[in-house]
Amino acid sequence: MPNWLQIPPPELFALLAAIAFAAGVNVYATVASLGLLARFGHVPLPPTLQLLETWPIITASTTLFAIEFFADKIPAFDLLWSALHTFVRVPVAALLTYRATAQLTPAEQLIATLLGAAIALAAHSGKTAVRAAVTPSPEPFSNISLSLAEDALAISLTWLATRHPYVAGAIALALVAIVILLAHVVIRAVRALFRGAEKELAI
Repeated sequence: MPNWLQIPPPELFALLAAIAFAAGVNVYATVASLGLLARFGHVPLPPTLQLLETWPIITASTTLFAIEFFADKIPAFDLLWSALHTFVRVPVAALLTYRATAQLTPAEQLIATLLGAAIALAAHSGKTAVRAAVTPSPEPFSNISLSLAEDALAISLTWLATRHPYVAGAIALALVAIVILLAHVVIRAVRALFRGAEKELAI
């Protein structure tokens, strides 16, 4: 695909919608995937995002992904981990969107940034709702399987966004729509998540 600076705004918005959703699910996998794809010449990142393809960022994001890979598969601890990452996934998704739209007008850039943050929040909330429903299960296999599926979704959606932005964007928006339709379930799950996180921190 051409440099992000050269693609039309609708295609750029579709690409960034998918990237934001992937970041809401697993921000470290998303950043690492973008960095590695750019590093090996598969994705020409705009100058404002070329920091992602430097080895320090690739190493840091890959290391954090490896840590999350294991931490996210431990029942109960994964809820605390997810609660803390509310303040990582959404801001990073917003920052990625902001930096990727530097060529747009300030109004368009602001809209894109807010949409990126909203999509990431929806993805994070949906992940939280599903995880909160699965975590109480006494066996760990469902939790591990779900976590692996989330990792695969973040990586594959990031890759798909760089190859077929409209397809990836449509998938991301469809998943956001599902989260919105199940908003009452998501809200209850998020509340339960933070109550569980408070208990874990108290211990």
